[in-house]
Amino acid sequence: MKKIILFFFVLTMISCQKKEAKSSCDSPSKTKKFEMYEMSEMATLMEQMYVDNQRLKERISKGDTIGKFPNHFLDIHKAVMTDETENDTFFKEQAALFIQSQELIYKDPKNAKIHFNDGVNACIRCHEVKCGGPIPKIKKLYIK
Repeated sequence: MKKIILFFFVLTMISCQKKEAKSSCDSPSKTKKFEMYEMSEMATLMEQMYVDNQRLKERISKGDTIGKFPNHFLDIHKAVMTDETENDTFFKEQAALFIQSQELIYKDPKNAKIHFNDGVNACIRCHEVKCGGPIPKIKKLYIK
């Protein structure tokens, strides 16, 4: 009896796998072109700044030494954006506030947490106007 049940179980699994394989294959006439998304310089820079700030958050939270200001952050003023019209006065002001807050972390390590959270606030204020998608991710940077 157990062998019969096992046989039907295996048979069912094999038939399911074959159906999945057939349904997942599209005919050549229905295939979509694969288009590779390439991030702009600004998007790449912002991703790198996010990673750098995650590490900085950990160091500040643990009371470790903070290190040196990452000079590649200054590229925010010249990095090419996906849509160059977004590089307007508002963006430039917010970028300057962000850089100022980041530099203060390294100049005034006693108040690093305050300066760090000010930098996160600058990111959020800008993204509220320019591109809201990353806001939930950015909010995770706050040091509580």
